[in-house]
Amino acid sequence: MPQSAHDRAAELHNLAAHAHAAAAVAHGKGEYLTAHELSKQAHEHSTQAHQLTEEIGRHGAAGPPND
Repeated sequence: MPQSAHDRAAELHNLAAHAHAAAAVAHGKGEYLTAHELSKQAHEHSTQAHQLTEEIGRHGAAGPPND
């Protein structure tokens, strides 16, 4: 069964939150390169979630058309 746009947006938000938390832990351990990579990943997930959320808003509750 295909994943709804709402579920995908929620998943991206969760992935971003997890990556932010992991980056904070890595930064606290002095693992700066890893923390930077995780922060970059979190930013990418947040951006994707934001874009998908905007698409859902433009297309209504059904979400964007599936490809």
